Amino acid sequence: MKKYGFGVDIGGTTCKIGLFDMSGKMLEKWEIPTNTSDAGASILDDVACAILTKIKEKAISLDDVQGVGLGVPGPVGKDGMVYKCVNLGWDVFNVEDTLSRKTGLYVKAGNDANVATLGEMWQGGAKGYQNVVMITLGTGVGGGIIIDGKIVSGSHGAGGEIGHIEMNEHESAMCGCGNKGCLEQYASATGIVLMAKEKLNNEMWDTQLRQHSNINAKNIFDAAKTHDQVAIELVDEFTTILSRAMAHIAVVVDPEIFVIGGGVSKAGDILLEGLKRKYQERAFHACKETSIVLAQLGNDAGMYGCVRLLF
Repeated sequence: MKKYGFGVDIGGTTCKIGLFDMSGKMLEKWEIPTNTSDAGASILDDVACAILTKIKEKAISLDDVQGVGLGVPGPVGKDGMVYKCVNLGWDVFNVEDTLSRKTGLYVKAGNDANVATLGEMWQGGAKGYQNVVMITLGTGVGGGIIIDGKIVSGSHGAGGEIGHIEMNEHESAMCGCGNKGCLEQYASATGIVLMAKEKLNNEMWDTQLRQHSNINAKNIFDAAKTHDQVAIELVDEFTTILSRAMAHIAVVVDPEIFVIGGGVSKAGDILLEGLKRKYQERAFHACKETSIVLAQLGNDAGMYGCVRLLF
């Protein structure tokens, strides 16, 4: 193992880049804009320039760099093929080979949610575990699965897309994936807001949530913490649906631990305790003692996991 590694987490707005030593310590991190113009043609050029500039600035020999780990917001095959990243404008191509040619370094790529899970397993909330499921609760629901220390990406790079487990066959609204009734239509920041608006529009509830002209998930969880009955019911519905999905996942992959991340996870104990209680009610008997914890690395998880890909 060499001295240094770079972790690059490519997002639709920015690319987060970290310089690490290979023991897992982050030495420095910074961001560059993600230029999605011209179908994202310059993104990897910009990443390569940022890495090579940092190597020169720090007077690091290329011989001391293990490589570059890359997190990509889309399906990635084991051979480094990206199968379209809509929000970057990318079509199908080998991202590992392309960035390797531009940097002269070894490159290993993975789906962004999968590498975030790997980061939490390596240095975060799931440190010390080898069988991990991470669920990221943000605008949508992302996920990553690790079995025996290895990412389960599947044959099409779609392993861990748990946000698209069907939870309601009677749903009429369409999910962004094209199906209906997906988990992320309910158990996400977007989902709980939609549930709240429907509840407030259809019934004359007395609730502090009406004070907000543009309600968000934080408003709902904060109101629940102050014993607002409508907010409590919304959080209860949210945790009921999510815990049911977790019970489905557990009976398939039987993880040691679930890690809950993403912006909604900042709600803290009110989310975690509800999930634990409802998961216990639903889980198959052999899976009832699966740990459920909050993620620890925040937005840095992807960079950590990218470096862990280089092992």
